[in-house]
Amino acid sequence: MKRIVLSISGMTCSACSSGLEKYLKKKEGIKDASVNLILAIATIDYEGINIAKIENYIKEAGFASLGEFKGLDTIGSKRDEKKYLIPLGLLIIFIMYATMGHMLNLPMIPYLNMHHPYILGIFLLFVSLIFIIYGFDIIKSGLKNLYHLLPNMDTLVGLSVLVSFAYSIYGLINIFLGHSEFIHELYFESTCMIIYFIKLGRYIENLSKDHTKDAIQRLVTITPKNAIILKDGKRCTVTIDEVSEGDTLVCLPGEKIAVDGKVTKGHSYVDESFITGESIPVLKDAKSKVIAGSINYDGYLEYKAERIGKASTISEIVNLVVEATNTKSRIEHLADKICSYFVPIVIGIAILTFIVNLIIGNALNTSIIRMVTVMLVACPCSLGLAVPLVSVTSNGLCASKGLFLRNGETLEHARKSNTLVCDKTGTLTYGKLSIYKVYNYSKYSDKELLDIVANIESHSSHPISKAFKINKELEVLNFKEEAGLGISGKIHKHEYYLANAKILKKLHLQEKDEALKLSEVGCSIIYVIEDKKIIGLIGIRDIIRDNIKKTIKEFKDLGIDVYMLTGDNEVTSKVITKEIGIDNVISNVRPKDKEKIISELMNEGKHVIMVGDGINDAPALVSADIGISISDGTDIAYYSSDVILMNNNLHNILDLINISKRAYKIIKENLFWAFIYNIIMIPIAAGLLSNIGINMSPMFGSIAMIISSLTVVLNSLRLRRE
Repeated sequence: MKRIVLSISGMTCSACSSGLEKYLKKKEGIKDASVNLILAIATIDYEGINIAKIENYIKEAGFASLGEFKGLDTIGSKRDEKKYLIPLGLLIIFIMYATMGHMLNLPMIPYLNMHHPYILGIFLLFVSLIFIIYGFDIIKSGLKNLYHLLPNMDTLVGLSVLVSFAYSIYGLINIFLGHSEFIHELYFESTCMIIYFIKLGRYIENLSKDHTKDAIQRLVTITPKNAIILKDGKRCTVTIDEVSEGDTLVCLPGEKIAVDGKVTKGHSYVDESFITGESIPVLKDAKSKVIAGSINYDGYLEYKAERIGKASTISEIVNLVVEATNTKSRIEHLADKICSYFVPIVIGIAILTFIVNLIIGNALNTSIIRMVTVMLVACPCSLGLAVPLVSVTSNGLCASKGLFLRNGETLEHARKSNTLVCDKTGTLTYGKLSIYKVYNYSKYSDKELLDIVANIESHSSHPISKAFKINKELEVLNFKEEAGLGISGKIHKHEYYLANAKILKKLHLQEKDEALKLSEVGCSIIYVIEDKKIIGLIGIRDIIRDNIKKTIKEFKDLGIDVYMLTGDNEVTSKVITKEIGIDNVISNVRPKDKEKIISELMNEGKHVIMVGDGINDAPALVSADIGISISDGTDIAYYSSDVILMNNNLHNILDLINISKRAYKIIKENLFWAFIYNIIMIPIAAGLLSNIGINMSPMFGSIAMIISSLTVVLNSLRLRRE
């Protein structure tokens, strides 16, 4: 089975996207389809057909394929619409003055007033034709979708405009036949205002969508266009497209890293906040990974290009964000389904309104106007925006926190989470052995003592050797490795042993009291012995992540149970959990058993978040309600987790839960206001309250619809501010 993402033209509301999605799923060869209204793309899984056939299906449904989706930087903006809205808005004000000014006893415009019906009628016809040309895309889309039995918001607007325009032509003909009273039966100005206010409403909606897309698009433009490449010892500037894997590049202070790579020379602090959400600069030196787009603060770096183009971290993250906004949660599917039925129901109510008004004896023009008003006031814009706008905004907000979601359902599940299960190594700890404590019994300074140890350890392949870094090179002679004991070597005529407690018996030395203290906090112990005399004691252990104790407390305060899963023995495990405040620990766990433990917790009714490295913990990550993969910023484990935690900060999981709760609160509010609006407005538009003097014209119907959409948009944007 193959997958393609196509850019789609012609979608204006969720009735469009859900209708196209529904239509595609019924076609032969298409296994699944998901249509994203905000990004105007369709993700299609297909088999046994070609892309041309798929694009033909899209055309049959009344839309157009713009070809394969090239990336977020190709998404268009509607902000240029302003150049039409301003002059046409002034024209609308002029029309309103000419047709309604007399109601407010304002001075009349010579010849363009009710006393000159022929001139005023012709003028209004000419102006309405301008607006019909301006809004022809809406009318065309509406009729085309009606023809394909996929009626949408454009269908309601298009029918309303055509019906009111046709009736106005009928009135104008009667004026020229001598019935000047028909000047009051012209609705050309309503035709103009309907199109104008719909366009204005879409402009406002698109501004909000553009702000959301801009936040994501910044990821695309974050990388520089050029790079400094090192060839034969000389620097030359090239475009990013000219960089190949394996090239050596240079980054000077104040410049951006051009591609993902590994430092080969130099050291500097680098700002990676755009991708990790962590504002503190990170020190980069030999063998450190660097990410394209990060800013080099103050040093000189040479680095080898490793991941370029579509393989880069930025490209992978952009794909993650697009995929997340393109997959829908259950509540989004429900909203889409409601919209797909909503438009046909509204058309039915509008026709019924027309028929009933005629039956009860209302005039033809009254019946038509009420039908038109029902179609306008019930446009499902607000209903269509209620969920997707919040979802896309939420994904953008998560991305700013260093949280990259792979699907839309993750946000839905996060708010229900009540159990957090963490792997120990690399999750609660840094996953790298570090020096925990040094006891110095020698004449050397701590720095000198550690340099001696680091130079000897540099000859060893044992994992403990990675905990030491050489500051000053020393010549090591007679290096030996003794299995089960440690290592030895000679520096400046002194013989050194770096070994565990077993060496003491061999050298007839006494164990140090401080060794017990180090054992109690889970350290591996290295005795530093010079010429058969103990000169130092070093505790090595996997260091707990910064602020983890505070973060665990916040989870517990939120009512979330925290578990630690580890392959360590019970004694070592309890040392760690006691230090960071975790009450539930499951030790001696093999990787294959983690999935079973997650399943058992879920069977107890718990909503489980599992956090791990995304590789060894893959089965457990997949089994949990939400699997979160700790990342080093470059090696992203896509297929095992629902969320990539770019900055390795577990505190951001609290942000995910918080954003999820706020997002679903706002979605419920949006749906409430969208439904209440229609429940109140449709009866008024149909004339059910006319007996008590409450009526609505098509113009006010279109304004009311815009206010409804604007309410939903502004309410959705609260998510950014809270």
